[in-house]
Amino acid sequence: MNGTHRGRVEWIDTDSAGIHHNTAIARYVESAEAALMRGLGLDGYFPVAPRVRYEVDFEAPLRFGDEVTATVHVERLGTSSLTLAFEVWGGPEGTPAVRAARGRYVTVHLDRASGTASPWPEAWRSLLGGAP
Repeated sequence: MNGTHRGRVEWIDTDSAGIHHNTAIARYVESAEAALMRGLGLDGYFPVAPRVRYEVDFEAPLRFGDEVTATVHVERLGTSSLTLAFEVWGGPEGTPAVRAARGRYVTVHLDRASGTASPWPEAWRSLLGGAP
C-alpha cells in the first residue's frame, strides 16, 4: 500500500528563484506518510514514531505552480524501527512528470512513558507488514 500526496508547489515552498526549497520535499512526503497511516488505520502513529534518519537524492527542480505527487511505502519493518521509501514527481500541468526526489527515512516506535525505543505493537506490525 502506498500513501500519496497530490498538490502544487506553492510560493512558500520555493526559494527566491521560484525553485522548490529542500524542506518542501519533506512536507510533501510527510503528507503522503499521513495518508498511508490513515489508510492503515494507524491514527496514533505520529506521536510515537519520530524520525531518526532521513536521506534524499534531489534529481530535478520543481517550480512554483508545478503539480507535485509524493508517494511513500513501507520498505522494511524492524522490531522497533520502520523504513519508509519515497518518490516525489512533478512538473508543469500537461507535461510528463519528472522525478524530483527519492529517498528513505527511518522512524522508531517510542514508549512515551520512558521515551525509549520499544517494539511496535503486534496489531500495528500486522498492518505495517502487510503494506508492500
